[in-house]
Amino acid sequence: MDWLWIGLGIIFILIGFVGCVLPIIPGPPLSFVALIFLQLTEVPRFSWQFILLWGLIAALVTALDYVVPAYGTKKLGGSRRGVWGSVLGLVIGIIFFPPLGLIIGPILGALVGEMTGGKTTEQAVKSALGSFIGFVFGTVAKLIVSGFIAYYFFSNL
Repeated sequence: MDWLWIGLGIIFILIGFVGCVLPIIPGPPLSFVALIFLQLTEVPRFSWQFILLWGLIAALVTALDYVVPAYGTKKLGGSRRGVWGSVLGLVIGIIFFPPLGLIIGPILGALVGEMTGGKTTEQAVKSALGSFIGFVFGTVAKLIVSGFIAYYFFSNL
């Protein structure tokens, strides 16, 4: 039975890494499920505090991935309209154009939001760039967390 849990864990680690890059798949939570599978083997490898800590980290980095593009918009001079445009673009992108809508939606939303607020094209593009930088930051953070989870999984086999 242990081989089943280990095999499923490896599959979830791989899908988790794919999910860090493809926005529609929640990468870190799927990687975290691999730790749960390893915990279900005959000899549990981790304390429950360790499992809870990494579950919280995976959930936090996944939630931040939805917030960081709007924060990036604000940091690069985006106005309230640009931030709201980024958030609305994210929602519209997820609903109508998955999975690329998760990347393109916030960028276009920030751009449109700034331009309707009277900003110049240059200012609007800068704000949209903040949204893109936020997306890249979120992706890197997810890859790091999934990498640590994979390390703990394979080092404890």
